[in-house]
Amino acid sequence: MTDDRQQPVDSPFHMRSTAAEVAKAADLAGKTVIVTGGYSGIGLEATRALSDAGARVIVTVRTPDKARAALDGLPVETVTLDLIEPDSVKTGAQELREVTSDGIDILINNAGIMATPLRRNSKGWESQFATNHLGHFALFAQLSDLLLKRPGARVVALSSIAHRRAGVDLEDWNYQTGEYEKWEAYGRAKSANALFALELNRCYEDQGLKAYSVHPGGIATDLQRDLDMEEMRAFGWYDENDQPHPMFKTVEQGAATTVWAATSPLLADRGGVYCEDCNIAAPNPPADAYSGAHPHIRDADLAQRLWTLSEEITGLKAV
Repeated sequence: MTDDRQQPVDSPFHMRSTAAEVAKAADLAGKTVIVTGGYSGIGLEATRALSDAGARVIVTVRTPDKARAALDGLPVETVTLDLIEPDSVKTGAQELREVTSDGIDILINNAGIMATPLRRNSKGWESQFATNHLGHFALFAQLSDLLLKRPGARVVALSSIAHRRAGVDLEDWNYQTGEYEKWEAYGRAKSANALFALELNRCYEDQGLKAYSVHPGGIATDLQRDLDMEEMRAFGWYDENDQPHPMFKTVEQGAATTVWAATSPLLADRGGVYCEDCNIAAPNPPADAYSGAHPHIRDADLAQRLWTLSEEITGLKAV
């Protein structure tokens, strides 16, 4: 695949569009959608918009009590699944298979963690790579046949402009030799999310399944739970009165590009692209740019090698 696809299109939406506005343009009646972590932040807004547009939405939840409260009043279903733990992903995937045996139209890999202290799961895997990438890879591997049942199915992987901070490290993905740095680890994981979508699309596009990655924008959510205000002020995210930067989006706006990637007909022949602000991001931005698709997430060879490594780590292969 050449990178001709990674070019902006004439989208009717923009960075201030909301998920509800985008969803209104889509006919989702009869569609089955899975949203990981779709009970908080932008995931909740995506869940709400997709459900309001007629989709059957199933939300994977790590904390059932919190999810019940957040989703109260919404006609959605939940399945307990903790992405950081392979056994939980396996159990959750089995339950999802039981309730979606006739097929899945859209899988949105929304859940994630950001810039956490060094933590490891029960297998010793570094938490950001384990949660943001490997957990979603394992979930897709166990649901791939159900996505292939539905012509035109899509997978949307939540990446971030933080991909500019670091590419993936296939040799020391688990920080066994290198010193752990939380933002580098986050950048690696977000690069992996974009590369996952690129390779998934290459593998399955001819079978009718496409994938996209998304930068939702800067939004104040629980994703920042491991950061203190002093650090976020230093980044310029908040001012001295703890007010967010004017370029920050609301959660309703932050969920819009996810819904756009999941539904827009403008992406029908643009599988594998990285999106932002309800459009395809421009390719090859300056190295210090806070927008655009940096070259390493468009590296098809790297995407293939990451896919193979992910199969080896998880012991799983998609159909």
